[in-house]
Amino acid sequence: MSVLSGKKILLGISGGIAAYKTASLVRLFIKAGAHVQVIMTPASKDFITPLTLSTLSKNPVFSSFYNQDDENEKWNNHVELALWADLMIIAPATANTLSKMTNGSCDNLLIATYLSAKCPVYFAPAMDLDMYKHASTIANFTLLNQYGNIMIPAESGELASGLSGEGRMAEPEHIVAFIEDDLNRKLPLKGKKILITAGPTYEAIDPVRFVGNHSSGKMGFDIASSAASLGASVILISGPTHCKVSNSLINIIPVISAEEMYQACHQFYADVDVVIAAAAVADYKPKNVALQKIKKAADSFVIELEKTKDILTSLGLEKKNQFLIGFALETENEIENAKLKIQKKNLDLIVLNSLQDEGAGFGKATNKVTFIDKNFFVEEMELKSKEAVADDILSKIMKHFEM
Repeated sequence: MSVLSGKKILLGISGGIAAYKTASLVRLFIKAGAHVQVIMTPASKDFITPLTLSTLSKNPVFSSFYNQDDENEKWNNHVELALWADLMIIAPATANTLSKMTNGSCDNLLIATYLSAKCPVYFAPAMDLDMYKHASTIANFTLLNQYGNIMIPAESGELASGLSGEGRMAEPEHIVAFIEDDLNRKLPLKGKKILITAGPTYEAIDPVRFVGNHSSGKMGFDIASSAASLGASVILISGPTHCKVSNSLINIIPVISAEEMYQACHQFYADVDVVIAAAAVADYKPKNVALQKIKKAADSFVIELEKTKDILTSLGLEKKNQFLIGFALETENEIENAKLKIQKKNLDLIVLNSLQDEGAGFGKATNKVTFIDKNFFVEEMELKSKEAVADDILSKIMKHFEM
């Protein structure tokens, strides 16, 4: 999954021949999963039509502050457009537009929106060879970089004048790749390895029956998705679940039993920076597993159980520099029991769930948690979606690594 997936991209198009390439650029952004809004300078409409870009982006295209043909039409709010965007890309960025960006010459909707933008701004220059090398252009590049803008360098090739050399706007696929690489490099958890356990475990009674629980695995999978979106490499060890993820940074290790989860956790534990034990691991398993299906014969049936290995305790005993996060699902004396688990299992943080809270627990889209750290600082959170809870957990991890 691209780092651009879900991003709101504002594409500003200025009046150069390279504007024709923006049709492909919009399509590539959409293919990457981004939402695209296009702003055109009036001159750019000589090179590509708003209809084309509107059709490809599935959004209306803006090019002026208001519709001159409709006196009742509301104005196009440049501040609103700028605040909507996660990223702004100006491509092609002509010499004229670059000069306006540098000097704040605000005579069109694109520049007004640029000056209002609080998001990262990328620009892809496009002009003829001598214009690209002119001292004023180079000075504009320097100033724009100093302002915090990010330049996507022009490429060499045949130019509209017939000359060949530097000044050709980067190809659309190269622009997308440049932005993806830049965003990936800046992700806060880039280079961190996170191990996450998720879902239930099934403890066999016979070849067709098992002891299990109602965990859906959604909480663990949402945590994995959030971690990967922040750049972390994720090892997701999951019991049986219908949950899916598609991010290439997530390596799913499917397991069934508590013993399999134990072995998988210890296989990867030494090399990870963080462990988030979100799985609902069975505390007990049948002592003897029947090799054949048990027939329905007697009126009653007794299964002798024995304890499974405590995965989190074993990880706490071997902990070196790992940031270890556990989950606790309690029905009584929640805070006291969670604090005891922190001490017993050598945890850095525990995420406490209570079945007493409406909207929390297995099989729900929401969760209500309380964070308790190793110093017993208690932070009670409101009811949220599990995706939002996952983001909160990752915020705790990022804060830890800032220390």
